[in-house]
Amino acid sequence: MHTILKSNTKEVIIGIDRPFVMIGEKINPTGRKKLAAALSEGNLDYVRQLAESQVAWGADVLDINVGVPGLDEVAVVKKLVELLASVVDVPLCLDSANPAVLAAGLAAAPGKPLVNSVSGEEKKLEMVLPLVKERGAAVIGLTMDDNGIPKTPEERVAVAEKIIERAARMGIPVEDIIIDPLVLTVGSDSKAALITLQTVELLRKEFGVNINLGASNVSFGLPDRLTVNQTFLALAIQMGATCSITDPSKLGPTARSADLLLGRDDNSMRYLKYFRTAEKLRAADAEKTG
Repeated sequence: MHTILKSNTKEVIIGIDRPFVMIGEKINPTGRKKLAAALSEGNLDYVRQLAESQVAWGADVLDINVGVPGLDEVAVVKKLVELLASVVDVPLCLDSANPAVLAAGLAAAPGKPLVNSVSGEEKKLEMVLPLVKERGAAVIGLTMDDNGIPKTPEERVAVAEKIIERAARMGIPVEDIIIDPLVLTVGSDSKAALITLQTVELLRKEFGVNINLGASNVSFGLPDRLTVNQTFLALAIQMGATCSITDPSKLGPTARSADLLLGRDDNSMRYLKYFRTAEKLRAADAEKTG
């Protein structure tokens, strides 16, 4: 099953038989004071730099979130989407809990964007799915509902089924739904990663849908987070995850290595290209700071 996203000039295909897709996470002000300040000040040049850097590091799609308290998010997301569409060639992912912000971002986005996200909560289903249908976008479905995040893989799969069925009633095809089985930190629950991995496996068997992860969530509160994140992502890709909202400069090596080892990289071309580019980018950074 393939989920196809488009910019003005580029098509990205997400699928179990395709290279793993990295959705750049850095244009999100949560926990990023410099970005929050830039958005508040209207300094979109800094955001442009973040976008260009992530694409240079291998991001296939860019997640865009402008959630800063007091900011006119509807106006800002429109300007930002228009700017980014003019400077990078990758599809965009509109990230907001506010339907008005999603609608504004979708209206400004070229091609076929991705919506992040809907869940099994009734209010979210009623507000977000019509926007997705009207725009012809794809959407990430979170496996949580009005009762919260289910504790078992089977319960999370049941929420995914609810999202898929509700979307189908509206005429949204299953290939345009990417399910996120939710990643919680193993720092507070040692079984959290295992539950997510088991959910990924069940989702592949039950629906064959594409699966997204917020991989770095798994390591909150732990030392050496990068190693934990890398290991978890590799396990998840083997189980059937096909994309992740992540930092391509940190988890890009894991994604490209997994593609190589799973036979999704003819002649190691993507792997070699990634590391050649990474060497150049690190050298350029060293010159700036040296």
